[in-house]
Amino acid sequence: MIELRQAPGTLPRGRRIYVIGDIHGSIGKLRDLHGQIAADLKARPVASALLLHLGDFVDKGGDSRAVLDYLIERDPVPGIEMLNLTGNHEETMLAALDGDGAAAADWLWGGGRATLDAWGVPADAPREAWLEHFAPQHLRFLRRLHLHHQEGGYLFVHAGIRPGIALEDQSREDLIRIRHDFLGSERDHGVVVVHGHTAGFQPVVRDNRICLDTAAWSGGPLTCGVFEADRLGFLQA
Repeated sequence: MIELRQAPGTLPRGRRIYVIGDIHGSIGKLRDLHGQIAADLKARPVASALLLHLGDFVDKGGDSRAVLDYLIERDPVPGIEMLNLTGNHEETMLAALDGDGAAAADWLWGGGRATLDAWGVPADAPREAWLEHFAPQHLRFLRRLHLHHQEGGYLFVHAGIRPGIALEDQSREDLIRIRHDFLGSERDHGVVVVHGHTAGFQPVVRDNRICLDTAAWSGGPLTCGVFEADRLGFLQA
């Protein structure tokens, strides 16, 4: 049984949100975690539930293609809605595939070689030929990812927010890439920001933010935050 604790935010009664941090090609851990979510739902039925992924599906780990195929072709946790957010790795990947040379260099430096390998792109293939290796359904999935989701007392986003700036005025760049100015802020954002992007080996819970990136691709667990009413718990694979 999942252990629930007092949360810094709240959701409406009868609502539960399962939020999974940065996956980075960790297909085995993702499948395991989805199985745990299904088991938790069976043991503790709820009126309404959402499965939300915080982005960074690709890069670094070895099974990025398997992750996308799995999420596209299957209903990972039957019976509940799924919402997928974009991360900086998806953003950089798409820019690289669209011909941005600087983005291509950044992508390779940040773990994109593992993604190219997963799609069978030869190491000596010219950058202009990368795109032809990716199926339309994979590109469609990546281009349709959401930027953020707000519900109850929480804002779910990949990286964080610029403190002191209204959500509608936040830059896309900050929402998917910000670190220091957000992580070091103790101010009340008006919502508790649930994010990934900055890896540690355990979740981080603060009064104003919760980080769920636990370095799944490099030996850490893949973490799911379970949010309901004024409670919070964790599942890990």
